Amino acid sequence: MGLPDDPEFQPVLTGLFLSMYLVTVLGNLLIILAVSSDSHLHTPMYFFLSNLSLADIGFTSTTVPRTIVNIQTHSRVIAYASCLTQMSFSIFFACMEDTLLAVMAYDRFVAICHPLHYPVIMNPRLCGFLVLVSVFLSLLISQVHNLIVLQFSCFKEIKISNFFCDPSQLLTLSCSDTFVNNIVTNFFAAVFGFLPISGIFFSYYKIASSILRVPLSSGKYKAFSTCSSHLAVVCLFYGTVIGVYLGSSMASPRKSVVASVMYTVVTPMLNPFIYSLRNSDIKSALRRLHSRIVKYLCLIHPFCYVG
Repeated sequence: MGLPDDPEFQPVLTGLFLSMYLVTVLGNLLIILAVSSDSHLHTPMYFFLSNLSLADIGFTSTTVPRTIVNIQTHSRVIAYASCLTQMSFSIFFACMEDTLLAVMAYDRFVAICHPLHYPVIMNPRLCGFLVLVSVFLSLLISQVHNLIVLQFSCFKEIKISNFFCDPSQLLTLSCSDTFVNNIVTNFFAAVFGFLPISGIFFSYYKIASSILRVPLSSGKYKAFSTCSSHLAVVCLFYGTVIGVYLGSSMASPRKSVVASVMYTVVTPMLNPFIYSLRNSDIKSALRRLHSRIVKYLCLIHPFCYVG
């Protein structure tokens, strides 16, 4: 029930959600293609970045397409199984992004504070293991929330004041006793939210201490520039997450919906721009990818000319 009822706004909402979704998918796909096709980017940092882009695509794909269909069909009804599925996938991809941001902070910590040991520490086996751990933990958290909701009784014909099955609202809609479930949910949320952000803060504390010891200002700028994009994404991600949960408990439902749009739609859309606009390696890889695509098209098209 989070979207406006006015028919005049329906085309505007459809165009807005569709355009943001297309930009998100295309931008993150370009990041993945650039990293996978360019040997210069076959490093741990860009390996984690491509997985983060994949998580962004999955995260926004769990909510936006269904929202567009609801707007076009003028129906706000979602089946019980579909609601649980949407909730599970949204938790899974959100947790994936959360853990990957912590892993990327650790990668930057090793690169700046232990540069000589970086190739040995961040070897391919460890990188793959960290991604697998992120997937496993995210799957565990999503299934725990799913099992908790499955135990609820009187869970029919309810109204959700959001544009998707928001987990923070679903867990408070049962008419049965939810004391134990609330303890389990809050425990997992505290642990899973506290550990990644603690790792990020600790990594950047060590990074800042290491940068301040660099004698030359050019060296400080170069060291800081390697993690500025990641720091911007971290601030954007956690800022919108805090806005969602503070908004759901303190602000009006409409403001909570706006915060949810920022969290689920706008943040995944901005991540590719943050990493590509401030990263010369990504921009060079995208230019090389573009030239290869143009050359390939010229091979299959007889009237094509490359200047």
